[in-house]
Amino acid sequence: MSAIEQIEQERLDAQSHLDAEKSQAERNRLGQFATPTALAVDILRYAKTLLSERGKVRFLDPALGTGSFYSALVRVFSQSRVDAALGFEIDPQFARRAQALWKDTPLKVVPDDFTKAVPPENDTDKATLIICNPPYVRHHHLAREDKIRLHHLAARAAGVKLSGLAGLYSHFLCIAHEWMARDGLAGWLIPSEFMDVKYGMAVKSYLLGKVTLLRIHRFDPADVQFDDALVSSAVVWFRNAPPPEGHTVEFTYGGTLLEPCLSRKVAADALRHSPKWTKYPMATEAAAAKRTGPVLADLFAIKRGIATGANNFFILTPDKAKELDLPPEFLKPILPSPRYVNVAEIPADSSGNPLIERRLLLLDCDLPPDEVREKHLALWAYLQTGAKAGIDKGYLCTHRSPWYAQEDRPPAMFLCTYMGRHGKESRGPFRFLLNHSKATAANTYLLLYPRDRLAKILRERPEAAVAVWKALTSIPVEAIMGEGRIYGGGLYKIEPRELANAPAESVLNAVEGLIESPGEQMILFE
Repeated sequence: MSAIEQIEQERLDAQSHLDAEKSQAERNRLGQFATPTALAVDILRYAKTLLSERGKVRFLDPALGTGSFYSALVRVFSQSRVDAALGFEIDPQFARRAQALWKDTPLKVVPDDFTKAVPPENDTDKATLIICNPPYVRHHHLAREDKIRLHHLAARAAGVKLSGLAGLYSHFLCIAHEWMARDGLAGWLIPSEFMDVKYGMAVKSYLLGKVTLLRIHRFDPADVQFDDALVSSAVVWFRNAPPPEGHTVEFTYGGTLLEPCLSRKVAADALRHSPKWTKYPMATEAAAAKRTGPVLADLFAIKRGIATGANNFFILTPDKAKELDLPPEFLKPILPSPRYVNVAEIPADSSGNPLIERRLLLLDCDLPPDEVREKHLALWAYLQTGAKAGIDKGYLCTHRSPWYAQEDRPPAMFLCTYMGRHGKESRGPFRFLLNHSKATAANTYLLLYPRDRLAKILRERPEAAVAVWKALTSIPVEAIMGEGRIYGGGLYKIEPRELANAPAESVLNAVEGLIESPGEQMILFE
C-alpha cells in the first residue's frame, strides 16, 4: 500500500468516526455529507481532461471536510503539477483531523469559514482548479444576519442577487468566483434542484453570463450519491471566462462523468429561456423550448387537495365516526392515499360513495363553536379532544375559522397523484385517475377542475369524461416529468402550476369531435 493509499484509508476511518459523533439531524442542519471516494476520483479524473497537460494546478476546496477531493487530486495528478493546495473547513473537529492527515503534504488547511475569508488580490495567487462539495444547508437553517452578509458577498463576487430561499451551497458557488484565476476551472458537486426552482435562477444567470458553463452532469436520482442525504446530485463545470458567442453547453445524465449514459449539447441561448434544466439531456432542444400549443391550464383549474393539518384527527373510518356518533351531515367521503387506490377508475355507489376497499370520511363543519356545543354534543366532545391535544393551535388550523372547517375542495372528476417513483414496471411516477364518486381528496393528489366550456360539455355528455381521462393518460411521461422536480432515490413531485404547464394537445384532440361547430372550438381554447 502506497503512502497516499494509507492516508486515504486513515481518512475514511476518521470520516466514519467523526460522522458517528453527530446525529443525523445535526448533520442535516450543518449540511455535512462526505463525498464518496469513487465519486471524488471520477470528478478529478474528468477535471484532468479539461486542463492543459502541462499547466500547474493551484487547488482550492472551500469545504474540505477530511479532504476527499484533495486525496483524489494527489492520486490523479502527478505531484509536480500541484503548485499549491488550499482547503477551508469550518468544523474544528474536521479541520484538526484534516491537518493531522495531510501535515506532510502541500495542502494548507485553514480552520475557518470560507465565506469570511479574504480572497487573494493577485491572479497568480488564485486557484486554477476549484473542486467542492459545499455544505447543503437549507435557507431556514441560516440566521438572518448571515443571509444578509452572504447575499452581499454573492452580489459582489458574482454580480447576482440570490433569493432568500437559496441554500448555503448557492452562496458558496457565487462567493468563490473571486477566488478563481482567469480561465480557471471549477467543478461543483451540488443538488440538482437549482436547475428547476425559482431561487436557482440567479445561479443559472451567473453560469450563463459571468462564466463559461461547460457541462452539467446529473446523476440518475435512483442512484443516490450520498447514502445519508436524500438529494439528487449534479456536477457543474465552468471556466472563469466570458461565454463565447453561439456557445453550447453539454448536458449528461447517468453513469459516470467519463462514461455518461446520455449526452446532448444545448445552446446557451435556449437555456436562458428554459425554466427547467433537468429535462436535458432527455428532451431535445426543440421539445424543451417554450411551448406555444395548448397546456392543461387552458382546460383545467388545477388545485392541490385538502391539507387538514391533522389527518389522524380529521380523517376517520366509517366505523370510528359511528363509534363517536358524529353527525353524518359533517362527514364527507375522501379518497385514501394513492398507495391504497389500485384502480384507475374509481366507481361509486348510488349515494356517490367510492367503491374501494379503504373507505374514509372527512370531518368538515363550518358551524360556530356555540352552535356546535348547543346542537351537536357528540361532535363538540370530539372537538374538545382535538383542542386538548393542541390540534387547534396548529399552523393550518389557526388560519381557519372555525379551526375545524376544511378548505373548499369539491370532488374532482379528474385527479393526478402528486408524487411517485419512475420504476421499470410503471408507466411513470404520476397517475391520472377518473373519479366517478363524490369523494374529495387530500393533498397527496392534484385536482383538475374542467373550465367553463369543457365543464359544460362534460355535463351535457357525461360519457365524454372517459375520452378526456384517456387523453390525460396519453400525455408523454417525459413531458410531465420535465415539468416536475426530481429528488434523491428517484422520487418525482409535481405542483399544480407545474402540471398546468404540461401539453394538452391530446385532450384537445379528444374533445374536438365532441364540439358540434368549429366556432365553439375557438371559445373552448382561447
